[in-house]
Amino acid sequence: MPVRVQREDFDAGAEIARLRGGNTKVGAVASFIGVARDVNDGDSVATMTLEHYPGMTEKALEKIADEAKCRWRVMDVLVVHRVGELKPTDQIVLVVVTGEHRGEAFAACEFVMDYLKTRAPFWKRERTPAGTRWVEARASDDEAAARWGQD
Repeated sequence: MPVRVQREDFDAGAEIARLRGGNTKVGAVASFIGVARDVNDGDSVATMTLEHYPGMTEKALEKIADEAKCRWRVMDVLVVHRVGELKPTDQIVLVVVTGEHRGEAFAACEFVMDYLKTRAPFWKRERTPAGTRWVEARASDDEAAARWGQD
């Protein structure tokens, strides 16, 4: 169950192929790619900088991926999350889940993303025409994660 936090970009196709590894039992691959946007809360965003605590962040991501594997019958979970300065259209995060069936893979992938948004220790700072600002947590993210129940 790979989890990586890195500055460099990722190749989603190569990551998916590596996770599948030619396993003939994989019948479903569900994935999500989060991408930096040029607008947030109605303001233009030039860059977003993601910060984290090395070691602590990876452990939190591993816990989220482990939880997904416990809740659903999936084979593997991959999380690649970038840190550092990102520009609009840059890839931020990749979540890939392999399993025998699509329903389990879709649910686990969505769960991982919802929990990443609310439980992973990342801090986002945006540069806008008015200056820099920290991105606050969104109630909608908490609501999405709450539907999965307690962890």
